[in-house]
Amino acid sequence: MNSVHEGGCLCGAIRYRVTGEPALSQVCHCTYCQRRTGSAFAIVVAFEEDQVEVLGTTLTQYEHRSDESHRWIRSHFCSRCGTTVLVTLERNPGVRVVSGGTFDDPGWFKINRHIWTRSAHDWIVFPPDVDTYEQGYVKLPRN
Repeated sequence: MNSVHEGGCLCGAIRYRVTGEPALSQVCHCTYCQRRTGSAFAIVVAFEEDQVEVLGTTLTQYEHRSDESHRWIRSHFCSRCGTTVLVTLERNPGVRVVSGGTFDDPGWFKINRHIWTRSAHDWIVFPPDVDTYEQGYVKLPRN
């Protein structure tokens, strides 16, 4: 039986449901993720598009072009409270990245790796049992 996990934005206008296990769960330390979250990094949990169901009002999106690859990254957020719920990437068609902190229970998935560690803050300590990548992109494992 597939596992089901739910989450949503801060105000509750956007809800979502994911089915099954993520393709990967990682922490991204790139400067874009730092700015879009207003934090030191982003927790990103990637699923195949058909594993994610969005419920509630329509998400608003903002498109950014990567400084390195020049490919687009789209943040999908609640127009009411501003919570970024999903991210889609030109580099990974058919994949939806869920913002890890928006899950009702954000402790159910395991972090597989840290990426863009060259942009990580000096005070970040990486767990010894998790892979780290100085630059970003690691090919998404596909079923």
